[in-house]
Amino acid sequence: MIHSVRFIVVLDTNVIYPIIIRDILFWFAYYDLYTPKWSEDIFDEWKNIMIKKGITEEEVNKRINNANNAFPDALVHNYKSIIDIIQLPDKKDCHVLAAAIKTNASLIVTNNIKHFPEKYLQSFGLKAKTADDFLTDIIDLNPKQAIHAFKEMVLNKKNPLQDEWKVLDLLKKASLINTAKCLHTLL
Repeated sequence: MIHSVRFIVVLDTNVIYPIIIRDILFWFAYYDLYTPKWSEDIFDEWKNIMIKKGITEEEVNKRINNANNAFPDALVHNYKSIIDIIQLPDKKDCHVLAAAIKTNASLIVTNNIKHFPEKYLQSFGLKAKTADDFLTDIIDLNPKQAIHAFKEMVLNKKNPLQDEWKVLDLLKKASLINTAKCLHTLL
């Protein structure tokens, strides 16, 4: 079930980089709706994207350190030895599955679902879901906790200040359309 910190989820780079998606995923994890996991390789990809987008090295390191400090048990270790035996359509995604296997995750949250074939993941006891599908599942199973997490996230949006409706709009623009709808119905 997705209503427990025992529900371990590996977050792919493409759901960590967009700030609004990362924010809601991290706030839901902070409210113990699931346990996030990531790897050094995932964060290296995140770092490279941020640098390409013109974010300073200082800010990049601050964001990475903040994530690791907020969730000190999220970093998966000793997964690299199994990367070479994994066969995915895109070899650059094998490290994500390796981290999921190593940490006994139940799910990979990625917006590149086609890179993680369902049948192959099932052989490892895993599934992959988009961020939107994952978040709507959490909201459906834990509406009170999810709305508290959302409201807390909104209260912490200070640069610039944003209200709930603006944040819902940002979620929609980031392809979290169903997530935004679910949250809207709870407000």
